[in-house]
Amino acid sequence: MTQPRPLSLLRDCRAAAAAEMAFVAPMLLILMFGAAELGNYFLDQHKLEKAVRDGARYAARQSFTNYPTCSTVSTTLRDNTRNVVMYGYLGNTTPLITPNIVTSDITISTSCATTVNSQTMQGLYFAHSGGAQIVTVTAQATYLPILGLFGFSGTGFHLNASSQAAVTGL
Repeated sequence: MTQPRPLSLLRDCRAAAAAEMAFVAPMLLILMFGAAELGNYFLDQHKLEKAVRDGARYAARQSFTNYPTCSTVSTTLRDNTRNVVMYGYLGNTTPLITPNIVTSDITISTSCATTVNSQTMQGLYFAHSGGAQIVTVTAQATYLPILGLFGFSGTGFHLNASSQAAVTGL
């Protein structure tokens, strides 16, 4: 059996595809896991935004008696709105949002708008002479990455959402 000459090895194309795949595989894996992580982030952000929007709608359709002044919300309404944001509806005990949200990360505030688009709102709402009652629901959740299984903690990544609605009463 004859030994191949050193220059003939440079022209040998056998296993070239395997060598190219070895060079490209790390980049393909990074793209694949990056796309999955980005999709997971957007899904969790969408869930949080929907939950906050539903909470603002719930709070806006409650009685004006739950809003004693333009800057206060009753404790019962605050707790019920937090439950709607966390669980989807009152009485449910299974969280809808994958990242764990604690009730202290959900805030409900209210204010009265005196003008909207240069139109005065005073006198239109009988519950408050200060103008139209606006409720704002805000939430923050810690993002839990898929790549946490591989050591990527995602520490410091938070999901934030806020929604406003005009209080219409019952």
